[in-house]
Amino acid sequence: MRDERGSAPVELVWLTILLLVPFVYVMLAVFDAQRAAYAVSSASKAAARAYVQAPDTVTAAQRAQRAAAVALGDQRVQADVEVVCLPTPSSCLQPGSSVRVSVSTVQPLPLTPSVLGDQVGGVAVDSSHVEPYGSFREGR
Repeated sequence: MRDERGSAPVELVWLTILLLVPFVYVMLAVFDAQRAAYAVSSASKAAARAYVQAPDTVTAAQRAQRAAAVALGDQRVQADVEVVCLPTPSSCLQPGSSVRVSVSTVQPLPLTPSVLGDQVGGVAVDSSHVEPYGSFREGR
């Protein structure tokens, strides 16, 4: 499959390049999706832990948002953060209660121009973490 000079034919070189470009693009998309998945996972866990360690619900909400922002910022991901107290919204930071933090985002496909808008597509990524307040802790 080599020509007289011992090098690969031009058609084979072009075929290799033609197959390599989509492979590299798919790998970039997978790496971006993995980065977003790690970001939302660590953000939900950090926010839930920050929430249950706060002295009151107002401070808890601020700390949870800040913890999620730091975790998301580390991976350069923007996401929506939702904090819900369980079993009822009024039972925050009470013995036996829990807090659920859900973080979700849509990671856009790599190398898509912004001229095409947000409708180009992307990978939806979300994470949820439930952190118990503890049954034997003092209510705040």
